[in-house]
Parts: sequence; C-alpha cells; structure tokens
Amino acid sequence: MTLPDQETMYEALVNRDTRFEGTFIAGVKTTGIFCRPTCKARKPKIENVEYFPSTSQALASGYRPCKVCHPMQQQGEAPEWLRELLTEVERTPDPVMKDADLRSRGIDPPRVRRWFTKHHGITFQAYLRSLRLNGAYGRIRQGSGVTRSAFEAGYQSLSGFNESFKKTTGFAPSHSASAEVVSLERMATPLGPMLAGATEAGVCLLEFADRPTLEGQVKRLESRLGAVCVTGPSPHFAELRRQLEEYFGGTRQRFELSLVLPGTEFQQRVWEVLSTIPYGSTRSYQEQAAALGRPSASRAVARANGDNRISIVVPCHRVIAKSGDVSGYGGGQWRKRFLLDLEHQHSRAHQQS
Repeated sequence: MTLPDQETMYEALVNRDTRFEGTFIAGVKTTGIFCRPTCKARKPKIENVEYFPSTSQALASGYRPCKVCHPMQQQGEAPEWLRELLTEVERTPDPVMKDADLRSRGIDPPRVRRWFTKHHGITFQAYLRSLRLNGAYGRIRQGSGVTRSAFEAGYQSLSGFNESFKKTTGFAPSHSASAEVVSLERMATPLGPMLAGATEAGVCLLEFADRPTLEGQVKRLESRLGAVCVTGPSPHFAELRRQLEEYFGGTRQRFELSLVLPGTEFQQRVWEVLSTIPYGSTRSYQEQAAALGRPSASRAVARANGDNRISIVVPCHRVIAKSGDVSGYGGGQWRKRFLLDLEHQHSRAHQQS
C-alpha cells in the first residue's frame, strides 16, 4: 500500500487524527511497540518512529502491539470485556438488562454506558430499547397484535409501549403495517466503523461513521423512503458483514447483495453505471458521463456520485479526476486511496496466479 509522506503521518500521529485510521501503523523504536494513528499514549520524537502499511508488517519487523490503542482490533470493534455481553444480547429476543444484571456478570454499568455513548451515540439501555421496539415492529407487521407485542417486548403497560414506540419511530404501533423502518447497525472495518442500514427489501445505507454529511444522508434516506431509522437487527446485515470481510481480505471482487437505492432517475442511472467499473480499475468523471450517454454532464455525475449512500458496494471510489488525482470522496481521500490500492494489489495478484 502507498503510505502518505512521513511528515503527514507524524502530524496525524501527534494530533490523533481519526481520518488516518487504517492508513498506517506507527512503530516506536524506543519502546518496540506499534500503535494506531489515534493512540493516546505519549508521543515519541519524529526520529524514533517508523511506519508500516499493516500490523502484519509491524509484527514481522519485531514490534509488539500497544496495550493502549489495541491496534490488532478493528477500529470500532467491541473490546474483549464487552464481547460476551453483546453476544448474549444478540442471541436474546427482546433483551432486558438492568444495572444489577450487568453487575451480576462482573461488568460495570457506567463503563458500558460510556462505551455505547462513544461508539453508538446512545446509551446501552437506549440500545436495548431500540432492539425491543424494532422486534415489536417486525412482529406487528407480520400480524401479531399490538398488546401481545408490547408485553413480549418487556413493557408492563400498553400506554408505556405506545409512547416509547411513537417517540422512537414517529408513528403509532397500529400503523406499523403501512410504515417503513430502516434498521441501523455499526460495523467495524479496517477503515473504521461504518453505519449500515437496511429495510426488509435490502441494504440501503453503508457510510463511514465519521463522515461529516452522514446525518444529512440519513435524513434524505428517511425522506426518500418515507421511513424512520431505528437501531436494530436486520437479516441483511450478516451477509453484508461477511462480504465486506471477504472484500477487505482480497477474496471478493463483486458484491452480491439486495440493494435499495432511492433517488432520482438520473441518480439511479449514475449508480447503475458506477457498478460496471471493473474491480481494480478507475474512470474519470468525464468517462463516467460518457458511459452514461451524457458526455457534457460530468459535474452532475460527480454530484450524483457524492449522493451515493452505499459506499464500497456501489464503488464510487473508482471514479477519479481526469488528471489522475484521487479526490472527491466523502469518506476522505486517504480511504479512497486505500481502497484503490487494495483493489489494484489483489487484482494484480489474481492476474499473476
């Protein structure tokens, strides 16, 4: 992988710049450890740092992983002390866990609350409540009664369920049959956490969690679908996660997922043409406009690319400037460069094998 210049990487290391997560690993010569760009440990002098494109190369050079930033974990991945609890939550229909339940498992409730607030923007209890309400929504759509769904979701009163349901979704439980909900879940990737969204029909969102325009994208998605976004599971997420892991591992070149792409006719046509760019290849915005049959519409094509809500899967990262410059990517230029390098590397390896 192509690394940024050393001054840029050192500045990112000193400033703990989250935009460079996944771009490089820093090896500290004086301690023999390697760190993420965002490590909170004391920063070494510039002459005491060397840089690697991956943890495997840092390990091969004799460095050991930092115990502060845990570089062997994917960014956004749950820490070891929390994983068993999350597994239990995933396997439990309509999970209800009070602080006393957490303490009985040897887990500090404030610690869980801080982790969820930092990584998901909501508390652990709000997360559980969203899961229960999401499950109730699904049961009501399948024909279960509102009262039965309320008690299965752990509510002791129908009025409390109705109030909580409407506050979360924006509509009454009795309207579930005609309303649309987008389930949301964060997924850890080598480039940092991503926010995934799916309706019953398929995946409709995959964006980097730190993208500045993410909130606006979510609101436009809700408006386009006439839907509300709620944290909760979806049968589409397991397959999306599996295919993303294969893509980053170099064993998948084409995604095979059910997608929901609401937009104007022009936007949908642009996104369709995006998906025809071969793995490991790039096109300029002008070439993309020509492929669309609109050679003078390169600016409009660029705007439509920017409105793509399903990053990586719909490969807008494969469109570059006519000069060859890597620019115009909502997830950050460094991520775009990483994805292009990844595809080029594995495409070349595949051709040579």
